Amino acid sequence: MTENKTNPDILLVEDNPGDVRLTQEAFRKAEFDVRMHIATDGIKAIDFLRSDESPCLDFVLLDLNLPRKDGLDVLEEIKGDPEMEQLPVLVLTSSTAREDVISSYEQHANAYLTKPDNPETFVDLVQAVENFWIGRARLPSCS
Repeated sequence: MTENKTNPDILLVEDNPGDVRLTQEAFRKAEFDVRMHIATDGIKAIDFLRSDESPCLDFVLLDLNLPRKDGLDVLEEIKGDPEMEQLPVLVLTSSTAREDVISSYEQHANAYLTKPDNPETFVDLVQAVENFWIGRARLPSCS
């Protein structure tokens, strides 16, 4: 298991540049120093995860509504691959649809988070993610 580290590596899978900036700003305002890697579609996310240059990630923040390969397909591929299945995947999406929540958990998402409407609430969400996933949870180490 990995010990808590000071600069976690996170993959943000998000196609909306505004939401990427909002997420990055929320992490900055929460004073949560991360190395954030960005993939703007599902294909790029899988390619990044399978790359030899991919860092040992602490978790993935995954939007559901993505071009080329949607978030549920990305989630299914991650959780269906023995080399990636232990990687925590937190769905971070604007969808509040019950079927999206159910489908995400059926594909073994570790959490389903709805994007907040305002930046201050987004900072609160990021702090909660940091407190649990980095501060409290024991994460598997990379092989």
